[in-house]
Amino acid sequence: MRLRRRTLAGLAGVAAFHRPALAQAPGLRDLARIRGMTFGTAVRSEIMERDPALVALTAREAAIVVGEWEGKWDVLQPERGRFDFEPLRAVIRHAQAANQRIRGHTLLWHVAMPPWLAPALAEGPAQARAVLETHITTVLAETRAAIRDWDVVNEVIAVPPGSDNPDPTDGDLRPTPWLQALGPGYIETALRIARQADPTLRLTLNEFDLYADTRGANTKRQRLLRVVRGLLDRNCPLDAIGIQGHLQMRDPFRPEIFTAFVRSLHELGLAVLITEMDVREPDQLAPTLEARDAAVAEYATRFLQAAIDGGARTFLTWGLTDRDSWLVTDPGVARRDGQTHRGHPYDAELRPKALRAALARLFS
Repeated sequence: MRLRRRTLAGLAGVAAFHRPALAQAPGLRDLARIRGMTFGTAVRSEIMERDPALVALTAREAAIVVGEWEGKWDVLQPERGRFDFEPLRAVIRHAQAANQRIRGHTLLWHVAMPPWLAPALAEGPAQARAVLETHITTVLAETRAAIRDWDVVNEVIAVPPGSDNPDPTDGDLRPTPWLQALGPGYIETALRIARQADPTLRLTLNEFDLYADTRGANTKRQRLLRVVRGLLDRNCPLDAIGIQGHLQMRDPFRPEIFTAFVRSLHELGLAVLITEMDVREPDQLAPTLEARDAAVAEYATRFLQAAIDGGARTFLTWGLTDRDSWLVTDPGVARRDGQTHRGHPYDAELRPKALRAALARLFS
């Protein structure tokens, strides 16, 4: 208990240092690079266009960025055969101006599907495969020079009973229009199309809810391992696993379990990335903002240290600041008590919080 109090006090104290002092200190991208790691964040092109302060902060802190929505299907191909790359190009322009790398998110997902896509998939397996191939090859041809890592498939593992919004299946794969149209081989199909379109691209499978010490998360970890081992046994191209770090402080967490899981993926020859980290606070909040921020930082630190111990070297938050965060704007995750989640390294006024200080220590 004494160690916990000292940790919380230290996190809160470090977060209080002034903006001028922070401006003179190394950015997170530089601290991480020295340790052979990469730190980055998600961005939104329309916000970057109107918020120069956020642009400057992102350039200073992030070595790699990913568009929150610009690489999703409903944006890239809103009508069948008509592609719109301008939002994604805006992300690329900002990243290149800041000497940042770019990740792509995501070539196949059961969400963010344009209205025309589900009827097209229902035309039969041959048509469904043709639609998938056209999309992947067209997108990768456009982004090949700028994006060298794509989430080829996103959230394909079934959510087990006991989790939030479980899927009505006992199988390893989530029931989606893609599974219905192409069968269980659709993941392999997408990965092989991507490899053929761009032989040196890092192909990533991105998944959520893999971190907690709960029955549901444990079941999902086992399901993911079975699916991944099956892909590799069939010599399917796959280079990395993205673990979404949408953390909920209500969830119990045991570092040794998560470290062992990350290590097991490494032993399969796969890189492991933390791709979308943010933190949702519990229903019972700490009494002050400083205490809340310290508790958020402590939970995230345990998660990140466990990932580092397992061999992860790339870490992206799902946004740098509480300003315009999905934790605030999405009714499904926003707090219902009038409070605002404080789950990012910076607050809505772009002031550093305890989480930013915790990241700096992890990378130092």
